[in-house]
Amino acid sequence: MFDKLFGNMQGKQEEMKKRLATEVVEAEIENGAIHIKANANREILDISIDPAKINPESREELEDLLVIAVNQVLEIAAEREAAEAQKMIEDMMPPGLGGLFGMK
Repeated sequence: MFDKLFGNMQGKQEEMKKRLATEVVEAEIENGAIHIKANANREILDISIDPAKINPESREELEDLLVIAVNQVLEIAAEREAAEAQKMIEDMMPPGLGGLFGMK
């Protein structure tokens, strides 16, 4: 039973990874001073810095803001990935077994 249930899991995971690669998530801090785009596979796609909103002379401030923005976008991406994984597992469960293992 479990062989059939989870036998195609690798294929489903690959499909999910392809879908997540096309889903763009974004984070912005300091009223647009730094804007970061990533995909739901947690890969950074773009970083934009508005020099009018950041003191370019303050390297430490810029580095700190970049760390915050990158962490925010990666957190959003991880949440999307977890939601997709949950959906994939629920879709693989036979009808009536959705409550098994604590799933809704």
